[in-house]
This record gives sequence, structure tokens and C-alpha cells, in this order.
Amino acid sequence: MTDFWPTVLTLAQTISAQVGAQLLTEFAQVQATEKADGSLVTQSDLWADQRLRQEIAAAFPGHGILSEEAEHVLPPTDWCWVIDPLDGTTNFARGIPIWGISLGLLYQGTPVFGYVHLPPLGQSFHGFWSAPGQANAAFLNQSPIHSSRDPLNRNGFFSVCSRSISALQQTFPCKIRMLGAASYNFLMVAAGATLGGVEATPKIWDIAAAWPIVQAAGGVWIPLEAAAIFPLQTGEDYGDRSYPTLVISQTDLVPVFQPLVQSLKQ
Repeated sequence: MTDFWPTVLTLAQTISAQVGAQLLTEFAQVQATEKADGSLVTQSDLWADQRLRQEIAAAFPGHGILSEEAEHVLPPTDWCWVIDPLDGTTNFARGIPIWGISLGLLYQGTPVFGYVHLPPLGQSFHGFWSAPGQANAAFLNQSPIHSSRDPLNRNGFFSVCSRSISALQQTFPCKIRMLGAASYNFLMVAAGATLGGVEATPKIWDIAAAWPIVQAAGGVWIPLEAAAIFPLQTGEDYGDRSYPTLVISQTDLVPVFQPLVQSLKQ
């Protein structure tokens, strides 16, 4: 394990920077089409997915890969990468600069490392959570981050997704924001910018990279369904599964926000 984690981090940094540089040249220049599940996809998503899979397979031929645009079945390997090549496709296609490349690394079905690079913002998040031989820690541009310990107040932020609007028929105790990228929604809690965030229909590639970063930063990850998300099971197809999720900056605020979004459970 001495050389393993530096190699993992270097690979994530290198390939996300390379793919991000190309995506920036296509930002707001491509047309999106609708997939069967209602989400959008562009040729940029497909190219980035293929490039990331190729680079990971070359660097770690013994690792499995699960990705949004290609491989949805968890392979029978201890280590598996989960790829979202372009989180925030709608933002990307319409010229809104909140989108990124998300890479999560699972060990025996549970995320232990995450890396999310947002090229337009110049931000790169990474973190380790219960990673074998590695201390728990979360970073933004190499600097340690921690979720907010601020008390609840009307000027605090809580972020939502477009599909969670149905849960907002009551008064929220702070200001609402909509960012348009699931992983960034979660990561703003990790960075201490928001008190919480909710996603009604995130897929496993929206979650895998952010999950270890949020927890390593001190945030609280709450599935809105009874079943635990992880570990994933070998041979299962995760292409159509959604995981309604609430992320909160601190345990004390869970009883405040969880009742307000609990209706989002499937």
C-alpha cells in the first residue's frame, strides 16, 4: 500500500485534468439528447467516459470499472472504479459553469477514495474514507476541508436538485440553492459552504466519489430509504437504481432537515 495511494491520486489528478481540458473546449458548444431515464447525454459525455475507462484500465488492469455511459454491472473484483464522466450535463450543454468529472474507487463494494474535478471553477476535491492503509481526510485543491459547524440560521444555505422541488412545500429554515450537479451539491456540504443538500434521484456514479469525501470532511450521509447503499453487490446492474440522499453538515441538524425531505424516498 506504500505506493498504491499516491499512484491512485496521481492517476485521478492527471486523467481528470486531461479530460477536463478537452471538455472546456466543448463547453456550451454541444447538443444534448435525452436518455431513456430522462437524463441528458452529449457526445462529450461519451468521449470522456471512454477516455477515462481506457486510462484506468491501462494503469490498473486488475481493477473493475462501472460507468454511467457504458458498464453498469459491478464486476467480481475487490477494487472497482465508478465513473461519472460529466456530472452536470445540462449545465455543460447550456453554458452554466458547474459541472465536473467524478471518479470513485470502491474496495469490496464500498467507496474508499473519491476525486471530483470541476474544470470551469478550477476546483478539485478528493478524500479517503476507511481506505486500507490510509487516514481519513478530505481536501479541496490540496487544502484540508471540513463540513460547517455553524449553528442553524436563516442565512445558511441548503441545496436541492430539480427533482426534489416536491419536498419544498413547507418553510425551510435557511436559504435554498440549486446547483445542477449532484456531486457538487454534496461537496458543498463537505467544504463547509452549505448546511445540507438533498438529491431525489442520484445514481451510483453521482454518489461514489462524493461519499468518502463528505464523510472524511465530517459530514453526515443519510440514505432516505431504509436499505444501506453500500456495499454494492457483485453481478448487480446499477444502471436504473436511484438512491434518494440527504447530506448534512453535522449530526445536530439531522432532526431539522430529515423530516422536510423524507417524502422523497422512493
